[in-house]
Amino acid sequence: MDSEINKLLDLLEQTPEIISGQVVSLSEAEVRCRKADDYFSALEDVCHLRDLEVEGYAVRIDRILNEEQPVLGDFDGGRIAIERDYNSQDIRHALDAFTLARKQNVARLRSLTPEQLAREGVLEGVGHVSLKRLLLLMREHDEGHLQTLASS
Repeated sequence: MDSEINKLLDLLEQTPEIISGQVVSLSEAEVRCRKADDYFSALEDVCHLRDLEVEGYAVRIDRILNEEQPVLGDFDGGRIAIERDYNSQDIRHALDAFTLARKQNVARLRSLTPEQLAREGVLEGVGHVSLKRLLLLMREHDEGHLQTLASS
């Protein structure tokens, strides 16, 4: 595995710990507070990352590895946040579940060959994505949430 992939995987693996550091000192009220109507609270961010990791990334990784050019649906995080009432959940539980799911995904990705990392699917709204590109998309998504949480 090349150094770029290893660096990406290292960064992805560190995200849950960074988030933990960002939210550990927040009060219950701060955890649930939204800056504006179109922003998630810190709790909603963590729940979103958890569910996307399990129902989005893990599924996409599995399907790309096991199917030929699978069509991968979008993950409607805003709709799911409302349906699952993220702001009523427990942030510690959500963070623990995100940490475990991310650890499992990273471990699986570290075990792949360059040929497997080159496998592709078609991601709704994005187009053709290899597993390697999916890693870049995951990191970009993490960065957005890390920036939002840093200002909480």
